[in-house]
Amino acid sequence: MASSSDIIDRAVEDNSDSLKELSGKIWAKPELAYEETFAHDALTEYLEQHGFQVDRKFKLDTAFRAVYKQGSGGPNIGYICEYDALPGIGHACGHNLIAESGVAAAMGLRAALQANPSTSATITLMGTPAEECGGGKINLIDAHAFDGIDVCLMAHPFSKNMMDSPKLACNHGSVTFTGRAAHAAAAPWEGVNALDAVVSAYNALSMLRQQIKPDHRLHAVITEGGTRPNIIPERAVMPFYIRAPTDKELGVLKSKVTDIMKAAALATGCSVNVEYSVEDRPAHYSNVITNKRLIESYTGHWKSFKPACPTISPDVGGGSTDMGNVSYVVPSIHPEFDVGCEAMIHTRDFTAFANTPEAHAATRCVAKAMSATGWDVVADSSLLAAVKEGFQKQLASIS
Repeated sequence: MASSSDIIDRAVEDNSDSLKELSGKIWAKPELAYEETFAHDALTEYLEQHGFQVDRKFKLDTAFRAVYKQGSGGPNIGYICEYDALPGIGHACGHNLIAESGVAAAMGLRAALQANPSTSATITLMGTPAEECGGGKINLIDAHAFDGIDVCLMAHPFSKNMMDSPKLACNHGSVTFTGRAAHAAAAPWEGVNALDAVVSAYNALSMLRQQIKPDHRLHAVITEGGTRPNIIPERAVMPFYIRAPTDKELGVLKSKVTDIMKAAALATGCSVNVEYSVEDRPAHYSNVITNKRLIESYTGHWKSFKPACPTISPDVGGGSTDMGNVSYVVPSIHPEFDVGCEAMIHTRDFTAFANTPEAHAATRCVAKAMSATGWDVVADSSLLAAVKEGFQKQLASIS
């Protein structure tokens, strides 16, 4: 009888052409957060055609859930699809490949289960929109979409292989300063300059960077600052992100940033409104808690499926993801994998590479590793127990 690894390998490779085609369709039609109707329909149609029980528009208009259940009871293994793109540069974060890997991983594990019909387990593939902006997974957590899932696995394309790249906790915020318009030449003293307030705040953020830790981050852009030079600007707006290694550290940094905004308003006579949400969408991304036992299993399988000797880079981070929020409610992993491209994500060069044969081959490899990790959890009850014990200890250590 073939080993589970052989069964998984064959299942993924037998579907490689259709998986590549599916990913390519999503790549060719990039859609922004909460607007991923084409990707949603393409993925759900594919999964229905391949025998999964699919809930379209699951909790959110562009989210879905695809389930395969065998027997009664057993672990529920979760996989993730992402499929939103970036404005102007398309799939520069390779979310078409994340969608491909999630589908392929679910298909690989299903094949291993079908080869062992006496084994009971459930596979739950979650289609999660709006990772880049909005936090679709946070919406789904709030809607209890992850209830009952025992572990959750996804992998992210990158220019390096990293098993536990730190993903920072992140707050998305926006500050609006309101002053009073006046003629800039005839009676400037009648005005209250909102542009001065936002420039003061931006400069203060830049000065704060000198005093924060190396693994903390601040980013901001001024999107509104007046309409014409001869009118004292009465409104100025600055969206900003703040990041730190943990939710606790993020809270400290958030307090400092809020104080900066208030000080800029006080210095210029403006009123100020600081919001840590965007259009009523979740704005807080938690750091990723990588489950040690799961990543050990994944790493071993990933090495075995790689056609050449893989190089694992030191774990360095700086980005953020709403998968971090999932990792606080379900034991999770979020490794990054090299697609063979030297360019960094969020660049046009990476967009171009995200639909190449090399990228698809790397994606199938990580999908197989995620399938095999899922099988380890299904086949070894002691592993699942260790995963959950480690999860509780990790949560306790950062609370």
